[in-house]
Amino acid sequence: MRQTVATAAAALTGLAAVGYAMAASGPASFGRRASAASRAKATAQPCCLPGGQPGGWAGRRATHGPAANHQPIPSSRLARRQVGGRLLASSGIIVAGHGRPLPGVPASAFVVANARTGQVLAAKDPHGLYPPASTLKVLTAITMLPRLKPRASVVATRLAASVVPNVAGLIPGHRYKASDLFRALLLISANDAAVALVQASGSYARGMALVNAEARQLRAYDVRAVQPNGLDAPGQVVSAYDLALIARKALSMPAFMGYDSTLSAKFPVAAHKRMPMVNQNALLTQYPGGIGGKIGWTRPAGATYIGMARRHDVTLIVTILHATPLTEITSAERLLNWGFAENGHVSAVGRLVPPLPGR
Repeated sequence: MRQTVATAAAALTGLAAVGYAMAASGPASFGRRASAASRAKATAQPCCLPGGQPGGWAGRRATHGPAANHQPIPSSRLARRQVGGRLLASSGIIVAGHGRPLPGVPASAFVVANARTGQVLAAKDPHGLYPPASTLKVLTAITMLPRLKPRASVVATRLAASVVPNVAGLIPGHRYKASDLFRALLLISANDAAVALVQASGSYARGMALVNAEARQLRAYDVRAVQPNGLDAPGQVVSAYDLALIARKALSMPAFMGYDSTLSAKFPVAAHKRMPMVNQNALLTQYPGGIGGKIGWTRPAGATYIGMARRHDVTLIVTILHATPLTEITSAERLLNWGFAENGHVSAVGRLVPPLPGR
């Protein structure tokens, strides 16, 4: 069904599968995705189109706001939705210019942005609040990486080992190098590794406070992190725009990119037990220029994704929320193709804001 074109002013007013080890999947050695669903037919979208849930996906959009904290936060929901520019307050599709039509993708929200300039090239419901699934692990990683040296010893607690699914297979009382935990976190989406890493701050509560403080520092005011692994929790939400801010920070951290782009490794579960890990992000191997990202999935969240790619000194970020399962990487590839073709030819519809000063 063709969507009705709306003006920018009107818009402003108005699965558990192979390769998924995020929230409901199998062993850590999984790394191949099942084949994606048929690609959606591209349609022209001159400016702002009405929003809507992806066809055939009965998800529910979250409505919880960011957690209270000591960082300055815009005082109203409208103010939060306008971070990055007025047009980004729209819940519809936002794109400017008359170039190549923006491809249709089966997702409730997305952002395509230039990482260097911060220009948002296109978006859909960029500040809409949705469950993050395992894309939240990127925020956990960028929070803890500066605080833990690679060879730092982290003791697995019963809390970390009891996470379901316990992807890395942590054993209570065993010591693990922080570098191994970061690899497990980003390659195979190890939920237990996420808990162990935040607990290395001194306590689970302190670690989660640091994760949310990092979001505030990035001006990712839509984020409320409750669990470091992105497993479903009441009130836990992100937006596609804020995931782009988080991804931009990750791109600036060589340690993150080193772990995130590793194709395979072995995790030392115990003294004489090493488990193979294969990177779940197929963008690294199947997309020309793919340099990193993170997949996610839970039933309430649907498929979620952060993708990063570089061609000819242009680095693009794509973020996707509440997508039809098994379409997220294919959709990211289509949006990236559009972004590389149109970068410099379409006007920006918004901008990724810089972090707050002081760091």
